[in-house]
Amino acid sequence: MQINATFLGQGIAFAILIWFSWKFIWPPLMRAIEERQQKIAEGLAAADNSQKALAQAQEKVNDELKAARAKANEIIEQAHQRANQIIDAAKAEAIAEGARQKALVDSEIEASANRAREDLRRQVSLLAVSGAEKLLRREIDPAAHKALLDELAAEI
Repeated sequence: MQINATFLGQGIAFAILIWFSWKFIWPPLMRAIEERQQKIAEGLAAADNSQKALAQAQEKVNDELKAARAKANEIIEQAHQRANQIIDAAKAEAIAEGARQKALVDSEIEASANRAREDLRRQVSLLAVSGAEKLLRREIDPAAHKALLDELAAEI
């Protein structure tokens, strides 16, 4: 193998090509590769962070659902208690109303009985007066008979 000018020219051209590639082509190419690797790494990190955030959000949603269910059960329990209170109040009010109605009826019965007694007394006194009148017609002393009738009416 002979070293001649062609070989030397090709060597120099190859060395210039290597230097040119090393100086102007290789750095942007390496920057692009490094940027690409960095973007991929950031994407993977973001995906991991997103997975973690999703898991945290899911846990938070589950906790909120549990809290909402507990609150709903508490509200339902309070509603049941309030319904029972309303029912008990209505029962007590109905009992009080029944007692009031019974007292009213009892007082009406008592008043009717008193009126009947008074009517009976009047009728008895009228009968007594009528009987006494018949007796008095046979006897002449009206003042003595009047005293007897008043005494009789007071006794009845």
